[in-house]
Amino acid sequence: MLTILSNPLSPRLTTLCESLGIMRCRTKSSTCCSFSEEPKYQSLSRRNLVYVLVSSPCLFATLPSYAKTKSKSPYDERRLLEQNKRIQRENNAPDEFPNFVREGFEVKVVASDNYIKADSGLIYRDFDVGQGDFPKDGQQVTFHYIGYNESGRRIDSTYIQGSPAKIRMGTNALVPGFEMGIRDMKPGGRRRIIIPPELGPPVGPSTFFSSKQFEVFDVELVSIQNCERRTIGFYSDVTCN
Repeated sequence: MLTILSNPLSPRLTTLCESLGIMRCRTKSSTCCSFSEEPKYQSLSRRNLVYVLVSSPCLFATLPSYAKTKSKSPYDERRLLEQNKRIQRENNAPDEFPNFVREGFEVKVVASDNYIKADSGLIYRDFDVGQGDFPKDGQQVTFHYIGYNESGRRIDSTYIQGSPAKIRMGTNALVPGFEMGIRDMKPGGRRRIIIPPELGPPVGPSTFFSSKQFEVFDVELVSIQNCERRTIGFYSDVTCN
């Protein structure tokens, strides 16, 4: 005699056993079917038996399955903030330098209330406003700057180079965020500009920057010069004074 026990109850197995007339026991939690050696059941073919065994998933014990899942550690903003502060101290970052809490590709800028965030995403703070007019497209601006990364490490400086930078406004010669930052500065003004990645320089092997990060620039606008184009014969250039 072969007895098949299904636990929990299998509707398909129950129906099949009832149709074959081999139901032996049935409860709310289990079903058992018995095949005897009596001639009455000799007509049950091996194919039907295999069908019973294969088509009824409840023939086998159903055990709870446990899968190892990598639990994601909670976002520890305070720990990441203190880590960034420590690295900035090691890099001798200037006073009141903004902090950056980076969790994967998400970055949170932590700065004092003295900083202003523009609609474009640019963040800046004025230390000296300066005097005069704002630079316009076509004019040349002369300025000093010191560039930093998120860790407060200095990456470039015109002071170390020994001469200020000069560029004409509106010629796309500057990083978009940098030009936005100095567009409303006045001569003699000093400003710290925090440039988000979407307004920053291109990245890649052929550029100075290897990854998309926030860039910080301390800028001093020295002067603004008017420019005009002059043509001498076949030669043409732009002079600013």
